[in-house]
Formats: sequence, C-alpha cells, structure tokens
Amino acid sequence: MDRRIKKNQAAIMHAFLQLIAKKDFEKITINEIAELADVNRGTVYSHYAVLDKCVENQLNHLMECCYSIDAAGPFPSKAPLLRTIQEIENNALLYKTLLDMKDVPSFRTHLSRMIHNQLMEHLKADSAGLDELGKLIFAQFMSSAIVGVIEWWFNASMPCSAEELTERLWSLLEANRMNL
Repeated sequence: MDRRIKKNQAAIMHAFLQLIAKKDFEKITINEIAELADVNRGTVYSHYAVLDKCVENQLNHLMECCYSIDAAGPFPSKAPLLRTIQEIENNALLYKTLLDMKDVPSFRTHLSRMIHNQLMEHLKADSAGLDELGKLIFAQFMSSAIVGVIEWWFNASMPCSAEELTERLWSLLEANRMNL
C-alpha cells in the first residue's frame, strides 16, 4: 500500500479518535474529521467507514496486547485479563465512549464477541464435561459478565484499580469454573 494512503488512514483514524473522545458520535461531521486529519472530505469518504474501522482497530489492538499463548483449560490465565483491563484503563475515555455509543455499531457487542470467541477456543481445548450447547451458553454468560463488569467500572467512575478489578473478577470467574 502506498505510504501516502497509509499516512492518510492513520491521520483520519487519529482525528476520529480525538473527536469521539470529546463529543457524541452523532455530532461528529466528516468535515471535522477531514479538517483535524488535514485531508480533504473526499479522502475521508474514500478510505473507509470510520467507526467500523475504529472498532476493528481497537479490538485488534486489544487482542494483540492481551492474547496469551500460555493459556490452558477453559479459561485464559489471569495475566491476559489483567493486561486487557489495564489497556482499557489506560485508554478509559476512548473505551467508555465506545461502550456508551448508541445507534451505531456496538463496540460492546464486538468486545463481548471477542471474549466469547477466546473462551470458546479454551473450552474446545478442555471440554470440561460440557456439550456444545453448554459451551456456547457458558461462553456467552462469562463474556457478558466480563463486559458488564467493565461497563459498571466505567459508570462507577472506576472506583478501584485495574489490578483490584482483575482480582475480584478473577475470583468470580474461578468460582464459576469450579461448577463446570
């Protein structure tokens, strides 16, 4: 890919992330993105659907930061969960904004799906006595719980550190793991 195209895409993404941290998605205009990115309006349209690309990039970044090769059994280890929550904490305004957005493709859905898929990978490796439907229900329950706790954490103005949240969440996950 041409360097200029990559540069424009990066500038558009950066501009979009800056704007979404400051104002509601519905109030962001293509002109604002173009002006902040220092590109013309047509360039913004020609590169991609900005929000979808932003969500995809943020999820890919989370996956890269938080994936664990050392994980075994139906749960990943605590370390990737901590890295995930720390990454979310380090970019709290962005992730809170993405989780709160209404009437646009849901970051919450994408995040939940990412966690669900990782849990399913681990459940396939360690069947834990569950049939396929049981695995699906268990992964859905756990991914919804994790995302729900993260949303609560934001809405409660992050009343504890990422480390404490991880410890408490991990103890709940472990308690559910014992029931498999």
